[in-house]
Amino acid sequence: MGAEGGYRLVAGSAMLLDDEEAVGLRMASGHAVTGIDEASVRALTKLERVLPSRLRRSGESGEQCDGPRVDPEALTVLATAIADRERLRFGYLANDGKATKRLVEPHHLVSSGRRWYLLAFESDRDDWRVFRVDRIEKPQAIGTRFTARDLPAEDPAEYVTKKLHTSRPTHRAVVTVHAPADEVARIWGAASEVAAVDDRTCRVVSPAYTLEWLAFRLTSLGREFEVHAPPELAEHLRELGGRALRAVSPA
Repeated sequence: MGAEGGYRLVAGSAMLLDDEEAVGLRMASGHAVTGIDEASVRALTKLERVLPSRLRRSGESGEQCDGPRVDPEALTVLATAIADRERLRFGYLANDGKATKRLVEPHHLVSSGRRWYLLAFESDRDDWRVFRVDRIEKPQAIGTRFTARDLPAEDPAEYVTKKLHTSRPTHRAVVTVHAPADEVARIWGAASEVAAVDDRTCRVVSPAYTLEWLAFRLTSLGREFEVHAPPELAEHLRELGGRALRAVSPA
């Protein structure tokens, strides 16, 4: 805290932040922001520990940033482990909605498409992996260090971006549709798996690159359905439903 009630950051020379600026930085630490690296994340997220509760609540209730919210403390753990070359253990929500446990060697945090991604080497799979940070749960450094590996590409950010666009589809929807399987299969297409539950209900498993495409396909069926995975699809449909209701609600 500064002498006049601000927040003092020191790096060669002091910089004093007022309440509004401190809240803005705190909000930025939890969202993907172009140009922010691991060191910046560690600096920004330290504000979480010194902000009064009234400003912390202000930062939470006033957020207008797009994209999934990331826990600033989780970002701090990831960035610190990268800097210290320390192995990480965390829970991870896979594309199919299954909870998994991961043990990795973290190498880089990358901001892309309004999301944070962790580039890490996973020994159990003997391969490089890209993890969405908003799906990482309770990351914990386990106290063992690792030797830095040769990265899969010269530019980690470029590698992550290409991986996201050239790998398998980003989303894998699992949905129950209240319609006969043969009817849904004709509409949905060959890329998806459609299995009959009974004469009037079927289970659809469909890969897709965007939530928008999945939402359009489901709503265009004209049938009732339940979304089982991924959770982002359910949230996207809630947002669309709310927007539609507001559009027809009386002023």
